[in-house]
Amino acid sequence: QVQLVESGGGLVQAGGSLRLSCAASGRILSMNFMGWYRQAPGKQRELVAGITSDGRTNYQDSVKGRFTVSRDNAKNTVYLQMNSLQPEDAAVYYCNAKAVTAGRWAESTYWGQGTQVTVSS
Repeated sequence: QVQLVESGGGLVQAGGSLRLSCAASGRILSMNFMGWYRQAPGKQRELVAGITSDGRTNYQDSVKGRFTVSRDNAKNTVYLQMNSLQPEDAAVYYCNAKAVTAGRWAESTYWGQGTQVTVSS
């Protein structure tokens, strides 16, 4: 099993910045993908940004140029730097990881508990 603990959400004014962090723990053998999803009220959960273990990134079009995803493989931690936040970015942000753990040997998907991001206009 992998535990994902998120931090860094909160309330910010439009145009402001926040940095989310997500630390993974457990008997992790490899973690190919780490990323961030978000879910606003009444909407489906959507991928915001992701990063592979070798540093390849992908972003939702609406956040390109404003958000930056990064990871520290030694710490099993992924970050999301969010700049120029807009009210439409408000949502619960979930950390996601795809990992192989000792004892399971097959890649599984794990989710964090979510952290609220609120953007005031």
